[in-house]
Amino acid sequence: MQAMKIGIAGTGKMGSAMAMRLLSQGHQVRVWNRTAARAQPLLDAGATWAATPRELVAHTDAVISMLTDEQALQEVYFSADGLLAGVAQGRLLIDMSTMSSARQADMGQRVSAAGAAYVECPVGGSIGPAKEGKLLGFAGGAEADVSRALPILNVLCRRVEHVGPHGAGAMMKLAINLPLMVYWQTLGEALSLIEPLGLDPSRVIDIFSESSGGPNMLKVRGGMIAQALAGEKNDTVTVNLGTMRKDVRSMLAQGTAQHRKMPLTAATLANFDAAAGSGLDSADCTQLLVWWLGQAGKLPG
Repeated sequence: MQAMKIGIAGTGKMGSAMAMRLLSQGHQVRVWNRTAARAQPLLDAGATWAATPRELVAHTDAVISMLTDEQALQEVYFSADGLLAGVAQGRLLIDMSTMSSARQADMGQRVSAAGAAYVECPVGGSIGPAKEGKLLGFAGGAEADVSRALPILNVLCRRVEHVGPHGAGAMMKLAINLPLMVYWQTLGEALSLIEPLGLDPSRVIDIFSESSGGPNMLKVRGGMIAQALAGEKNDTVTVNLGTMRKDVRSMLAQGTAQHRKMPLTAATLANFDAAAGSGLDSADCTQLLVWWLGQAGKLPG
């Protein structure tokens, strides 16, 4: 692939990992973030700085946005210095955030009306796979626009699936993540059954990961889970509880919009909310298991 000028709007953990991947493959990367200091490691690695999202569009061939929520998406795209404030005609804009399907359908209409090509492509995977170009992408948008975005997406993803029009990518991402969200709760309950055995946490997670009771997630995060269960301190946060709660709320909203009952998802959110009420909203997802094995998962008396 020929080197391109690619902008990154949003240099949080995932946005930064994507930017590093693009830099490592020889692309010219320009970055913008609301908090400039968070982009410093990327500038040290060879990226250049854009003062506004508008400037980001002006100096790049395509822009990837990786943002926290729908309010941030609104501001970055449609504010006075947003991505669409300047010359948007013909520009390629790729949003890789996890948003609601309805929001992405609306974004597709609004960005297209401004004359730009818009592709939504939320991804499965975390920081490690992002740095290695091993994410799983779920693209939504017009066929021609997705084809145009593929050379960039293929640098970041081991597999990209075009699953439908705008909004389809978000719908697929929520569906893919739903069993994982519920799994965190079921894993906590499963561990409570064997707690009296007093087994080494590393051994327990290894057994689970080699069985039908272990999804791929255990192979990726098994070490951190074992550390958490053993009470070992680790300040790394891969996915925090607040992000998980946001995603589960979106899953329930999507189910409601489609007139579907989702009792397991609702129960999972209730427990996540209780964990957040105990002060875990900014904690890594592995702390959910510690919380559940403590007082949270015990019957009174």
